[in-house]
Amino acid sequence: MDEYKNNLKIEDTELKNKEEENESNTRNLTGVSHYLVVSIAIFMSLFHIYTLGFSPLSPWIFYSIHLGMGAVLILLLYPLTKKGNQQSKIPYIDFGLSILMVLVVSYLVINMDELIYRIGITPTNWDIVVGITILAIVLEITRRTCGILLPLIAIVFILYARFGEHIPGVLGHRGYSWERIISYLKGLDAIFSVPLAASANFVFLFIVFSAFIQVSGAGKFFIDFAMSVTGKARGGPAKTSVVASSLFGTVTGNSVANVVSSGAFTIPLMKKIGYKPKFAGAVEAVASTGGQIMPPILGSAAFIMAMLVGVPYLTVMTAAIIPALLYFTSVLLIVDLEAAKKGLKGLPGSQLPRLTQVLKNAHLIVPLFVLIFVLAVLQASPIRAALLAILSTLVVTLFKKESRMGLSKILEALSKGAQNALQMIAACATAGIIIGVLNLTGSGLKFASLIISWAGDMLPLALILTMIASIILGMGLPTTAAYLITAAVVAPALVELGVDHLISHMFVFYFACLSAITPPIALAAYAGAGISRAKPMEVAFTAMKLGLVAFIIPYMFVYGPSLLGIGSPLNIMVSIVSSLIGVFALGCALQRWFWGQSTNLIIQILLFSSALILIKPGLLSDSIGLLLIFISYVLRFTIFKQKTIEKQEESAAL
Repeated sequence: MDEYKNNLKIEDTELKNKEEENESNTRNLTGVSHYLVVSIAIFMSLFHIYTLGFSPLSPWIFYSIHLGMGAVLILLLYPLTKKGNQQSKIPYIDFGLSILMVLVVSYLVINMDELIYRIGITPTNWDIVVGITILAIVLEITRRTCGILLPLIAIVFILYARFGEHIPGVLGHRGYSWERIISYLKGLDAIFSVPLAASANFVFLFIVFSAFIQVSGAGKFFIDFAMSVTGKARGGPAKTSVVASSLFGTVTGNSVANVVSSGAFTIPLMKKIGYKPKFAGAVEAVASTGGQIMPPILGSAAFIMAMLVGVPYLTVMTAAIIPALLYFTSVLLIVDLEAAKKGLKGLPGSQLPRLTQVLKNAHLIVPLFVLIFVLAVLQASPIRAALLAILSTLVVTLFKKESRMGLSKILEALSKGAQNALQMIAACATAGIIIGVLNLTGSGLKFASLIISWAGDMLPLALILTMIASIILGMGLPTTAAYLITAAVVAPALVELGVDHLISHMFVFYFACLSAITPPIALAAYAGAGISRAKPMEVAFTAMKLGLVAFIIPYMFVYGPSLLGIGSPLNIMVSIVSSLIGVFALGCALQRWFWGQSTNLIIQILLFSSALILIKPGLLSDSIGLLLIFISYVLRFTIFKQKTIEKQEESAAL
């Protein structure tokens, strides 16, 4: 236990260093500049808590202030270029842009009543100036926080709105004037549409709650708990990575942040017991990516999905439970089989925390249960659930002196919460531009028609095309932005083919998440590679192999909605059992290890085929899948028996 404590001190330092590296794209502000940014961030969090909890504002006013404060913080905190991350002071140009953003927001708020009737119809000259300014600032803050790809996509869509008449075929449309486009895009059907509405109304509070949980010390509890439960098991650190990342994912909902937070601890331990660097990095990337589909919070995109589909957030959260179970079961199975193949052991007890000691800090995760209780039992709004969860965090930390959150920690959590939300705010605003163009031109259904025409009304082919489109559109983007684009462009195609609205959005949501581990631009895999010191592309392809089950799960719930909790309890239970068997078969096929020994190609093909057949629920398909697994076992037993006889004969001959 003492050895574990000493190791933990070193690893805590490494964790902080990794977190600092992850935030290196922000300025290293000091003095007055630092306190200015922190003060604005604290005020932003308090403003949202007060407005959402006690004194609601008109939606447009609230969304405008939400975007305005987010943009100001980004301009002050994120440099114009990557080289600017060493700046200790804020350049005058960014001060100027911040003031300009404040003026723009003021114009929107003051003229709201008139603007509502002028948007996209009879804009004034000042409307156009304000529209150009807000579009330029939104694209710039997105470039600084999310990279160049998302702003470029938005610019392409803007050009499409203007010059659509030059595009032949299904996607062509009559072009609109610049005045109408600019005026329309700054309205409630574009920048301030559903994505930014969800960001302001729901997601921001949950990110603040996440910051409170992390500052309270719950993150350390997650790692300690995972270590104490799985550390001694075969390939223990890899299983710790999966369990810890699933727990982190209930709070963070961000794959890269999850990799950095838990990976700084688990990846070195995986390498220490014998996992290859690329495998260690891939395990953490896959596990952390799965955190975005882990209830109760999931990724921030889940809140937006609830608004787009028109269902309570509880419905989305419930639908995600069984797929998340399958996802993490598959990853645990694969790392276990890898350990079995290589004969990897767990860690000695002296290097692990004692479960009894760890559970003494279990009060730190009570706020998560409060959140679930308020959402699931009381069926209150996500806003009330988040506010009560934040309050409960403050209360439970009072139970022990070492976990108590004083004023400094509360202010730290408020500041961190606002700063952690900045990338999401920028991505939602820019995604709103894309949605605005689709609304203006009516091209959303045209993209859907294009996919349907290519698929020829065949659902399996349409699903494959949708998957490819979702992954391509999501590469290099934050999950929220990736989901928003795919939900607007390709999800309608599945709805047109008769797939339920929620299922269609869950399908593209899954692949938006999986873009984080899909080459060539796999952000989570690259983060894991940085910690494991492996080649990024090797980590990405290994992660894709480890997460192959996750690429199949969306097809499973399209053909078997019971996996989303839809249908009778009996059907749901049967689907869970058959799916878990399919996951087992696929894991064994991928690792070429079945029932304690390596397999040949025939058994591997049989296992893989059975897993694919078990995707489609039904008595016939389940029976065929189980039969193939049984045949695989018989072949494995026969081969094993033959090898044993041959060894005995060789021994007898000697």
